[in-house]
Amino acid sequence: MDISTSAAPATPQGSRGFLGIGFSQWVLISMVIGILIGWLAPEFAPNLKPFATIFLRMIKSLIVPLLFSTLVVGIAGHGDDMKKVGRLALRSIIYFEVVTTIALAIGLAAVNIVKPGVGVQLTSATSSTEFKEMATKTPTFSGVLEHTVPESFFDAASKNEVLQIVFFAIIFAVALSRVEGKSKTVMLDWMQSMSDVMFKFVGIVMVYAPIGIGAAIGVTVGKSGLGVMLNLAKLVGTLYVSLIVFILFVLVPIAFMAKIPLAKFWSAVRTPWLIAFTTASSEAAFPQAMQAMERFGVPRRIVAFVLPTGYSFNLDGSTLYLAIASVFVAQAANIPMTIGQQLLMMLTLMLTSKGVAAVPRASLVILSGALAQFGLPLEGIAVILGVDAIMDMARTSVNLLGNCLATAVMARWEGVPASELGAA
Repeated sequence: MDISTSAAPATPQGSRGFLGIGFSQWVLISMVIGILIGWLAPEFAPNLKPFATIFLRMIKSLIVPLLFSTLVVGIAGHGDDMKKVGRLALRSIIYFEVVTTIALAIGLAAVNIVKPGVGVQLTSATSSTEFKEMATKTPTFSGVLEHTVPESFFDAASKNEVLQIVFFAIIFAVALSRVEGKSKTVMLDWMQSMSDVMFKFVGIVMVYAPIGIGAAIGVTVGKSGLGVMLNLAKLVGTLYVSLIVFILFVLVPIAFMAKIPLAKFWSAVRTPWLIAFTTASSEAAFPQAMQAMERFGVPRRIVAFVLPTGYSFNLDGSTLYLAIASVFVAQAANIPMTIGQQLLMMLTLMLTSKGVAAVPRASLVILSGALAQFGLPLEGIAVILGVDAIMDMARTSVNLLGNCLATAVMARWEGVPASELGAA
């Protein structure tokens, strides 16, 4: 049973869709409707929140069975050579560390050149109690290692702890690969069946996606108003321009070096990228991203390992944002920091952000811890919160884009011919 060559299941993207309009077009239409409702009827917009919550809950409900089944079949269903798994893991971690370090460097350079925090007044009236509590939750390196191993599979599944599920699935798959006879065949067939069903599940949920996405963006605009982009526009602009620079001068050259067809790659990831941007949720785009990369030609065993692992170790957009936000607070508080101090803070962010996927309000938690450690005022986070929703959309979509590219790069590194990528 060669899972890597099986056809990817059909999705809404692959059909003409309702009324002859494709899935991506419906998402764009729902975005426009959501923005109009949030702008013209801000008092009504909060009523849309349940529709957005329903979509996110449906997505969260399918992540664990989809991830677990595809990862187990991807590893145990490809023979007994566990060296392939170890090699893929090592290459992935090296790639993740190099790219996220570059993202931090770009963010640090941008915030020092533009200086978006200069002239911003921090309000001392804002209570920083919440942020102090968040700072105490910042994960340590040892804490991240311990958190990777689940105490209970079912507890990890109920909390959607992706990294713990990946760890358990890998051990389970390695154990399954050592089993002989009927037990192995039955379990692999059962896992493959679950995987097939869950991909169909994704297709059903995605029919509802335009409604959930439109509701989510309507609530955001209704709460903050279209004028949210005018507040702290320099900070938002610095982040967006930095992310564009990162894409053009890091991700695109990587794609060229790996001989990945850019036009076909973008065509494959456009829909999950749009979902990630509009919902500011990596989880919402995760199932579509898995399907997109399989259709692009990346073997399922690589997609099932690299994509979820990347959500903990390859958060390009979030790490770049953390570099900008942390120095922004120092500038706003008029606290000078030497390049050496900034580099030390970047090293701290690089290490602590590896646990980012396991923490609620993750980026703010990591930022709070870094500010507290370096004696910077936590009130700066209150200022950032005014435009955090807009910045979250950008950094989440770049996280998604970077992780999708990582799966394609790993596929090339593992010997998949460039001609097979985007051939479908």
